Amino acid sequence: MFQVTEISQLPPNPPADLPRTLGELRAAGHRYRTVKQELRNNLLTRMRAGEERFPGIVGYQDTVLPEVERALLAGHDLVLLGERGQGKTRLIRGLAQLLDEWTPVLPGSVLNEHPLHPLTPATRRLVAETGDDLPIAWLHRSMRYGEKLATPDTSVGDLIGDVDPIRIAEGRTLGDPETIHFGLVPRTNRGIFAVNELPDLAERIQVALLNVLEERDIQVRGYQLRLPLDLLLVASANPEDYTNRGRIITPLKDRFGAEVRTHYPLDLELELDLIRQEAELVAAVPEHVLEVLARFARAVRESPSVDPRSGVSARFAIAAAETVAAAALRRGSLLGEDAEGTGAPVARVGDAVSVTSTLRGKVEFESGEEGREVEILGHLLRTATAETFRDRLAGLDLSGFINLVAEGTVIETGELVGTADLLRQVGTVPGLAKALDRLGLGDAPTPGEAAAGIEFVLEGLHLTRRLAKDVTEDGRTRYGGRNPEGGRSAGGRG
Repeated sequence: MFQVTEISQLPPNPPADLPRTLGELRAAGHRYRTVKQELRNNLLTRMRAGEERFPGIVGYQDTVLPEVERALLAGHDLVLLGERGQGKTRLIRGLAQLLDEWTPVLPGSVLNEHPLHPLTPATRRLVAETGDDLPIAWLHRSMRYGEKLATPDTSVGDLIGDVDPIRIAEGRTLGDPETIHFGLVPRTNRGIFAVNELPDLAERIQVALLNVLEERDIQVRGYQLRLPLDLLLVASANPEDYTNRGRIITPLKDRFGAEVRTHYPLDLELELDLIRQEAELVAAVPEHVLEVLARFARAVRESPSVDPRSGVSARFAIAAAETVAAAALRRGSLLGEDAEGTGAPVARVGDAVSVTSTLRGKVEFESGEEGREVEILGHLLRTATAETFRDRLAGLDLSGFINLVAEGTVIETGELVGTADLLRQVGTVPGLAKALDRLGLGDAPTPGEAAAGIEFVLEGLHLTRRLAKDVTEDGRTRYGGRNPEGGRSAGGRG
């Protein structure tokens, strides 16, 4: 599959003050640069100006990005190795932003030939015959990026090219270069070409890339054809695929100038930054709930019950945050809370329970854990909640909540318990204001934020074995000083 960005489908119009003929281009002092020279110069310009080089990339500033920058400055083609969901494709696509915004091309050239550097015999003749009156066009950088998802059915013709039978039928001879239909790689000449999941490409097809990486030319069905291609070739691969399921053939590995290893966020704050940047939330999700989900994702990633070879994508935590926000929106809509004046829906920690079933398909478990997936995820979620509770509320006097239920009072919450109902049950509790402040909800939280804080405190007290908890048959959660009657115990597992 050849993918282009949304922008590249509708490129902007070139500015009116750009040269329109070869003579004007020369008069403007334009000099031909290769793609790698262009990337190097533009990268250096951004570095000297202190500008951001890779917008939207989180967690790689001190590890991966310096290696990528060194590869670009050296003029190396590179392969990114990393488990799924580590942002390899986003990083590769971001390289196109280092190209010149506009570059001159010969109009109609499928190879994006530079007017000062024509490649084919036909275009060389055209430039020689027309001279300075030759019209030129301008190509936006969004059109200079090509991407191919490697699949077993990919052919040499797809990547490099093949003989066009229609042109043969029109009377051209087999020796005529005009009979060639160029593939994706030469059509991305003077740009960046990316191969995603390179090990999935059949080994005999990988051979076709050898000349592209070393001699910088292509061969099509034995034609005596040498086209000095000008491009940066980038590939991505999963380390396990790299050695087991598929492999990059040794001569091809040798031709990549740089091999860069990617990774998941190294610490909790980076995981949170990624969720904040990427998640499209349909309702408010307080910071303490996001922290629970970030800790949850990291716990799943490190769990011995999860296959470490497949990894746990960063998309797991992002999808979890979006699911929790959707649960809050659903509750607010079903209960009509907006109409009651309680404000916009706010997610609570109890809403996270739903992710253990909806997101289990994103995790590859070890073979011996079949049938226990939801149980394992549920335990890890409780662990993440308890860790967040200790981190945020350690040392705070929460006896007011414990005393509230000491005499048998039950506080009921859950997916369909409204904000006003929960606040009414709790009323004024000593220590609540300090707890909400510790959770970052401020001095004047909305009713939804206050309810989210209260539920988090109750769940944390249960997980630290200071409150009992039951889940009723209709899915409501009941907290009390002793096990409330009429429900099934959720236990005190943390």
